[in-house]
Amino acid sequence: MASVHIELPHHTYAIQIEAGLLSLAGQRVWDIVPHGRCALVSDRTVSALYARPLADSLEKVGFRVSQVDLDAGESHKNAASIERLYRGFLEDRLERSSPVIALGGGVVGDMAGFAAATYRRGVPFVQCPTSLLAMVDSSVGGKTGFNVPEGKNLIGAFHQPELVLIDPTVLRSLPRRELLCGIAECIKHAVIRDPSLFEWMRENAQSILALDDAVMVELIERNVSIKAKVVMEDEKEHGVRAHLNFGHTFAHAIEATAGYGEILHGEAVALGMLAATRASVEAGLCEEGLLDSLEVLLDAFGLATSSDLPENAILEEAMRHDKKVIDDRIRLILPEALGRITIRDDLSPVCVRSGWDHIRQH
Repeated sequence: MASVHIELPHHTYAIQIEAGLLSLAGQRVWDIVPHGRCALVSDRTVSALYARPLADSLEKVGFRVSQVDLDAGESHKNAASIERLYRGFLEDRLERSSPVIALGGGVVGDMAGFAAATYRRGVPFVQCPTSLLAMVDSSVGGKTGFNVPEGKNLIGAFHQPELVLIDPTVLRSLPRRELLCGIAECIKHAVIRDPSLFEWMRENAQSILALDDAVMVELIERNVSIKAKVVMEDEKEHGVRAHLNFGHTFAHAIEATAGYGEILHGEAVALGMLAATRASVEAGLCEEGLLDSLEVLLDAFGLATSSDLPENAILEEAMRHDKKVIDDRIRLILPEALGRITIRDDLSPVCVRSGWDHIRQH
């Protein structure tokens, strides 16, 4: 088993990575948050595949499991789904010490986490991510929330999990498109923090796409370690944690204008990283070679490097709803070199438009 620990001033927890871990989860959860009741939150797609073995494991050690299944997809990451969770928790009489266990991708994890953060002013929370994107990114660090028409994750809270349990074998049922979304986030981590990971991913692209067990454990552990270090340095995104949003200001605008779920988050991040890097080149902050290397790596995994986008004015207006906007100034996370990132809020409109133009499908 691989394990990564997050140690914060107020909270410590482990991210455990092990093949077959889902069937062992009950004892792992009980060791951390023993209580008679727990809520298992999933979506209908994941639930049909993995809820039964997880519930069996939980019941075996003494949990009484209540289950709430949500509609799958980013388009259902909304207030109506949060209300459904609250109703389920209330009907099953979840108490303040009852853990909420998220089984699914980032959408399920974010919403279950927000409900856990706010139900009875906060109950324990456990993440069992089933997508690569959730494993390496959203399940670690305590960000929770849901979408509103004005933008992605504009309603949310920080609520750190008690435990994160990652079973790489569940990725075998993940659609290829969803797998690529996770790979995009891994590439993001490599750009912002680890040039050696960037090169390792290039060398092991085929083994990653083939879901080789040993390679996937290493990929997940290396990426979780990067995310953990950033979270420990800056839990609530006052400084370096914002680096994790490399490409996201562009990406969120893409998602908002396309309609949530039309372009998946990881796909939008891949495009957003290219747009941000192109803007950085235009501003004289980084070399053209970095843009070329990033494009080659994304292409090696089959990630799109251009898309059919609306006109710039629409995209730039969507950017202004981003959570990182301060005093109406758009903050962009831009690369200077592999492993080196800067945050700028003074980029000219010409540079931003250059980024959009670079990824626009002609």
